Amino acid sequence: MGPFSFRKSERLYKRKEIQELFEKGSSFHLYPFRVVVLRQEPPGRNHKVLISVPNRVFRKAVDRNLLKRRIREAYRLQKHKLPEGPLLLGFVYTGSKLLSFAEISQKMALAFGRIDKVLKAKRTADGTGP
Repeated sequence: MGPFSFRKSERLYKRKEIQELFEKGSSFHLYPFRVVVLRQEPPGRNHKVLISVPNRVFRKAVDRNLLKRRIREAYRLQKHKLPEGPLLLGFVYTGSKLLSFAEISQKMALAFGRIDKVLKAKRTADGTGP
């Protein structure tokens, strides 16, 4: 498989890892996402991603699934921009309307840049890196 694949090993689905992500991870809000990020310990092989669209805002499963497909595709095409080192990532859609793929893709690119900044800030605050 090429670098643009999205395998099951890249999906965050284990309850323990999801709980750890939301308890220990750093988060920021970048419309339409709330992004939660945590550097994986011990290092695994891949980044792991959780994508969530709330039932409260989008009552129809068709709309939720459409948004999740668009978010997954935007992630898949841009994941090479993520910083090195395995990460646990959570993308929670917080917008109240359906956005086009182009808008989601643009916001995903901005989120990746912000993830890098959050990780650098966390490393300097912890004293574990430059």
